[in-house]
Amino acid sequence: MTSPGPRLLAAVALTLPLGCTAITVQPVDASVQLDRVCIEKNTEVEVEDFLGAVREGFRRHGVETEVFLGAPFAPCEFVLKYSATRSWDLEYYLSHAELHLERSGQPLASAVYHLRLGGGYALTKYQSTKTKMDPVVDELLAGQGAKSPQP
Repeated sequence: MTSPGPRLLAAVALTLPLGCTAITVQPVDASVQLDRVCIEKNTEVEVEDFLGAVREGFRRHGVETEVFLGAPFAPCEFVLKYSATRSWDLEYYLSHAELHLERSGQPLASAVYHLRLGGGYALTKYQSTKTKMDPVVDELLAGQGAKSPQP
């Protein structure tokens, strides 16, 4: 008769939350040409490098960004609103983010990044904000064409 030890250990290991990343994107339609996007600064976001990572992603796709607080400096056809949440497990890391792009006040595109179960035991939860957000922004702006990073 075999010991239930190895089977029990395997069953327990399979039920441990390993974490999983969920990314949901409604991309900008390829018929829409973005040249400039105004980003409404969210002062509630505590992920310090989040806004920079998002702006770099837009720049990589040839889209200039301008950040505003309150009201944009000039009229903006396209406005990006965002939120981001960090979690703690030995250090802070990005665990949830949302991007909502509007055109003249109407929803145009959106993206959500979410670490299920806060990332669980997956070490990828500690990846940089840029590493996590680059594929999200790339998918959001897929119809805009990827550009080479600008020096």
